[in-house]
Amino acid sequence: MHTTMKALLLAGGLTAPLAATAQQQALSKVWVADNGNGTYKNPVINADYSDPDAIRVGNDFYMISSSFNMSPGLPILHSKDLVNWTLIGHALQRQIPFEHFSKVQHGNGVWAPAIRYHRNEFYIYYPDPDFGIYMTKASSIKGPWSDPVLVAPGSGLIDPCPYWDTDGKAYLVHAYAGSRAGIKSLIVLKRMNAEGTKVLDGGTIVFDGHNQDPTLEGPKMHKRNGYYYILAPAGGVSTGWQLALRSKNIYGPYERKVVMDQGSSAVNGPHQGAWVNTAAGEDWFLHFQDKDAYGRVVHLQPMKWVNDWPVIGEDKDGDGKGTPVSVYKKPATGAAQPKATPGDSDEFDGLQAGLQWQWQANPSAYWSHSNMSEGVLRLFAIRMADSSRNLWNVPNLLLQKFPADAFTATAKLRFRPRQEGDRAGLVILGVDYAQLSLVMKDSVVYLEQGINIQADKGKKEMFKTIGKAAGRDIWLRVSVAPGAICKFSYSDNGKDYTDIPGSFTARPGRWVGAKVGLFAVGTMRTNDAGWVDADWFRIE
Repeated sequence: MHTTMKALLLAGGLTAPLAATAQQQALSKVWVADNGNGTYKNPVINADYSDPDAIRVGNDFYMISSSFNMSPGLPILHSKDLVNWTLIGHALQRQIPFEHFSKVQHGNGVWAPAIRYHRNEFYIYYPDPDFGIYMTKASSIKGPWSDPVLVAPGSGLIDPCPYWDTDGKAYLVHAYAGSRAGIKSLIVLKRMNAEGTKVLDGGTIVFDGHNQDPTLEGPKMHKRNGYYYILAPAGGVSTGWQLALRSKNIYGPYERKVVMDQGSSAVNGPHQGAWVNTAAGEDWFLHFQDKDAYGRVVHLQPMKWVNDWPVIGEDKDGDGKGTPVSVYKKPATGAAQPKATPGDSDEFDGLQAGLQWQWQANPSAYWSHSNMSEGVLRLFAIRMADSSRNLWNVPNLLLQKFPADAFTATAKLRFRPRQEGDRAGLVILGVDYAQLSLVMKDSVVYLEQGINIQADKGKKEMFKTIGKAAGRDIWLRVSVAPGAICKFSYSDNGKDYTDIPGSFTARPGRWVGAKVGLFAVGTMRTNDAGWVDADWFRIE
C-alpha cells in the first residue's frame, strides 16, 4: 500500500510518520555520484529535487526540496557524507486546503522550503504562493509531523527561512513572487513569536535586488563571526548566480557579493541552496542546476571563508567568486556511508510502493493498493473528470522523477478492464506527454500510443493503434536518451521487444522536470472500476 494511502486509512489526517524503511531500495543502475575512490561527481542527485535546503544534526545530514502540487510532498532525504543520499519519507502527506489540492494544481503548492533544528525539534517552513507561509515540525525526522500552521498569510509570499537569534528573538526572512504579489527581487525580514508559529509585524525590506540582482529570491539566513548573512539566488532559475549579503545588524544595511556563478563551467545557473558544515569543520554548499526536461538537479560544492565572505566552488583566479566543480574529493565527515541513491525501480512486493512515487494531487484511498498475495500494485481505472481533456489534469497518475540523463524504464503489467474506454499504461508526462497503453474498445483490448503536444493548453491527444493485445501480460518500455529523447517499445514475453517507430522529446512540467510513471483511467460511469496490476517497474 502506498505511503500516502496508508496515512489516510490509518490516521485520516494530514500528516503521518515517515514510512518504514524495511523495504530498502537498491542502488540505482543509472546514476551513482560516489566514484568509489574518495571522490564524487556532480550532480550528487541527478533528479528533480529542486530548491534544496539541508541541515546537519550530529553526524546526519537531512535535505528537503520543493514538491509543488505532487503528493506526498516535502520529500526528506538523508546522508552521512553529503554525497550518498536516500529518500526516507515526506513531511507532508496531503496539502491544505484539502479540497483545493484534490484537483491538480500544476506549479502551485509547495515552493522552496527551509529546514532547521531548534530546541531539539525539526522545523520546516514552506510557502504556498497563493495562501502564505506554513510551518510543520516534529521531534523526530521520522515524524509524525504536525499539521501545518499558517505563519504568515498572504498571496505572493515565498521562499521562507526562520532564524532564532542568540538573544532569543525569532525572525522570518522571505521573498515575493511577482506573479502574485506584483513585485519581486525584494528580501523582507519579519519578527516571529518565539514558538515560530506566527509573524508579529508586516516586515522590513532589508535588500532590494532591482539594480543588480533581478529575481532575487530563496533567502537563507545565518550568523557567523558577528555578521548576519543572507545567502540568496538571483538572476533567474536557469541563468542565475549565488549571492551573499552580510551586515552587522540584522536589519542591514547589507553588503552584497556574488560568491558563485557558472563561469567557464558547463553548469548553468548554479544557485539556491544550503550551507552546511561537517563535524570536522568543513563547509559545503548544496544547490540546484536547471536541466530543462530533467528538472532541477542537486550539486555539492566545496565552500570556504575568505575575509568573512563565503567562496563557493573552485576559485581558480582568486577573485572571491567560485565556479562549480564536476569531480571533487568527498567531504571528510568521519562517518561511514555506503553508496546510496534515491529509489527508482520498484518490485511492488511490500506493504507500500517506493517513496519515490507521487500522485498529481491529494489522493483518494481507493486509487490503488498493494495486493501482497500476488506481489503487485493494483491501480484502478478511475473515471476521468469531464473537465479533463487529456492526462495533464488527471490526479491519479502515479509518477516519479527522471533519475538520470539516460535510462530505460520497463513495467510488467496485467490489464483487467471492465468498461469501454478503460485504459492503463506507461507515461512520460510534461507540458507535452507521450504514453503507451492498453485500452478496451468494442470488448477488445488494443495497444495504443498516445502523444499530446501542448497538453497544458488543453490540446487533444492523438492516438495510434499498434494492434490487439496478444496475451494476459504485457511489458511496456520507454528508453530515454540524452536530450530527453524518448522511444517506446513493448513485449509479449518479456524478452523480445518491438520498437514503436519515431521518438518523442520530453518537456518539463510547470516548474518541474518531466516525470515517468503508470496510470489507469476510465471514461464511463460505473459502480466498479477495472484495473491494471503492475508486477514491477524497473529502471536500468
